[in-house]
Amino acid sequence: MDLAYIRAHPQHLPTFLTHQRIRETPVSGGSICTASRLTLDDGNSLFAKAWRGADPVPAGFFEAEAAGLRWLRAARGAPVPEVVAALPDLLALEWIDAGEPSPAAAERFGRELAATHRAGAKAFGAEWPGFIGSLPAGNDLDRGPWPRWFAAHRLAPYLRMSADRGALDPADVTAVERVIARIDGYGGAEPPARIHGDLWPGNVLWAAGGRAWLVDPAAHGGHRETDLAQLALFGGAPHLERILAAYNEAWPLADGWRDRVPLHQLHLLLVHTALFGAAYRSAIRTTTRTLLGP
Repeated sequence: MDLAYIRAHPQHLPTFLTHQRIRETPVSGGSICTASRLTLDDGNSLFAKAWRGADPVPAGFFEAEAAGLRWLRAARGAPVPEVVAALPDLLALEWIDAGEPSPAAAERFGRELAATHRAGAKAFGAEWPGFIGSLPAGNDLDRGPWPRWFAAHRLAPYLRMSADRGALDPADVTAVERVIARIDGYGGAEPPARIHGDLWPGNVLWAAGGRAWLVDPAAHGGHRETDLAQLALFGGAPHLERILAAYNEAWPLADGWRDRVPLHQLHLLLVHTALFGAAYRSAIRTTTRTLLGP
């Protein structure tokens, strides 16, 4: 089976895998999906993701990721793997050989990410149902303004999930609610940008060709500062200051953007408490203290 055949008949891919007609090699992946390298008869490879766990895959899960990848790829900014097959139980993408981060790649990534963001979006949200990790992400299209949309669709839902699962105590919930109540005061509202939406450093693939690729998106129309703020989480992306400097040269950021970094990070931190529990509670507390002040 070659790449041309799989592109033309993606629905046959699960059958070939079941009958071991394609060589499948496990590779490192996330906690939600299993990942493998598929080696085809013509020497090409694909990266494949399949649902992990006993529960059924959520309806539209892989289709949503595929829609986001195609949408980001259409911006012709930061490179995005080609979607080869998007099926209810499987996603197969162009294989990208991994490389090492470099200052030059970081600067190029900053410029290319700015181009992706500048491609824009019709509104906040997206034209497909969203997911972030295994959780639903509200993507109903909304023309904003951005602070109201962000509070309603990217903070409040994950605050409720985190509280319901016991990951946050009442004082933590109150602190996040205070941030939400004063969200208009943080400033920085902009028209919707075309963003990755889950751009922590692990979702940047540094490739052998000297570029940084966008993978595993929760793509939607959002605020461009959200992607940049998420790049600083969990140890930060390699050469982060070079990425930011190159981005700012290509498309200057609004005054006060560094002060808003914790606000944008709060979304992904709440997703983590909703998914993984109280291990991320201290990060929520630090972030809300920074935002609320003494």
